[in-house]
Amino acid sequence: MALADVPVTTITGEQTTFGELTGGGVALVVNVASRCGLAPQYEQLEQLQRRYAERGFTVIGFPSNQFMQELSSEAAVAEYCSTTWGVTFPMSEKVKVNGRSAHPLYKQLTGTPDLAGKSGRITWNFEKFVVGPTGEVRRFSPRTAPDAPEVVQAIEDWLPVDG
Repeated sequence: MALADVPVTTITGEQTTFGELTGGGVALVVNVASRCGLAPQYEQLEQLQRRYAERGFTVIGFPSNQFMQELSSEAAVAEYCSTTWGVTFPMSEKVKVNGRSAHPLYKQLTGTPDLAGKSGRITWNFEKFVVGPTGEVRRFSPRTAPDAPEVVQAIEDWLPVDG
């Protein structure tokens, strides 16, 4: 199945697809967790959303409690992200990112190696995947900041030229 066709349920329960969420543009897919020490990355994720949205970019957060650091309900996650970090980018319902019950999007994305050549299981919250408009993927570790030069370069590589 093409990444664009992967079904996604939003944090508010709406049925959609990955392609509809991205609008055919560039996406930054991140497995998020509200109680993780890396949660301050939400601020950088939102800054990227605001900086590049008009050029066809979107961040998509995938809350996951697989590392036991996410709030108990989608409503609690949505409220936390909105009130604490001002998040405006789309988010999915809570998902699993590893194992047999992993979300179909993560089953595909985890085959992509990161800059160190490591593919496979998600290692922690806030692992990042930049997905280009035709399905190309670049993977970044949880500790790589969303606005790190290599992430920004991956986003800009696939965005239309500004101007």
